[in-house]
Amino acid sequence: MSVHVARRDVVGSAAFSRTAGSGVVATALAYMVIDVFETVRYSHRLRPGRTAQAALLDEWGRCRWLWNEAVHQQKTGRKPTLGRLSKMLTDARGRNAWLRAGSQVAQQQSLRTYAIALDHSFKVKGRGRPKVKRLKDAPVSLEYTTRGFRIKAGVLCLPGRVTVPVVWSRDLPSEPTSVRVYRDNLGHWYASFVVRRDRADTPEAMQPAEIPLDSSSSTTSPRGIRQPIASPRTAMAPSRTAPRSRPPRWSCARAARPRDASCRPDRGPRTRRRASPSRRGPRSRVDWSPPG
Repeated sequence: MSVHVARRDVVGSAAFSRTAGSGVVATALAYMVIDVFETVRYSHRLRPGRTAQAALLDEWGRCRWLWNEAVHQQKTGRKPTLGRLSKMLTDARGRNAWLRAGSQVAQQQSLRTYAIALDHSFKVKGRGRPKVKRLKDAPVSLEYTTRGFRIKAGVLCLPGRVTVPVVWSRDLPSEPTSVRVYRDNLGHWYASFVVRRDRADTPEAMQPAEIPLDSSSSTTSPRGIRQPIASPRTAMAPSRTAPRSRPPRWSCARAARPRDASCRPDRGPRTRRRASPSRRGPRSRVDWSPPG
């Protein structure tokens, strides 16, 4: 989320005077209206059909190939900048009909995202170099600018005559400047629109007097008086004053058992007796004589 400040025209002015020494100094003040807005994302669920899903996956395959080609350029030491990658895309689309069948906007945005990731890997501490995107574990994500999409009758229209219905859970505050179509781990498709909205449209936060300091011990009434409340954990926990049930202990007066065989003349030493052949059961006999 980013916040921007824009200035409008002067809507009013005022003047006053004050005495400085022996003269009068007149000062004029001009009042200006400051319009503050922020850039946010609005995500909505998509309901693509089989044809639309196949087209989106094909487009993702082209963008993934370009990303991996840019990673190869970096590993070989060719220093892929955004200008070089754009020229490489133009040459590749001229030679391959497979790339020309896709959207140039989505492919260009994929290379732009790679260039930004590569630049951050040198400037931001802890960021690694962009890696190869594998088919089995790379998340599907496509980026479109205003030249590559439009919204018509509540349906998202993408290049290649791909139309995807959108589940509008809320209205967009302004016209979207870009959209990101992606798929999560559960296979659900979403569209994330980048829009601008005024700061006045955002919900106001609670006042400090209305927020309790400790919700488990007290609450704040509308008059600002703190009242104690019972916490769910405290209500379910046993009382400290209640007697606890302890497991029974063995009596200390119990005599220890003799471990020596001489102390037990009636039982004798502990020896294991081998079972008689009759109790063992019949043994299996194997005939080792040669056949015939």
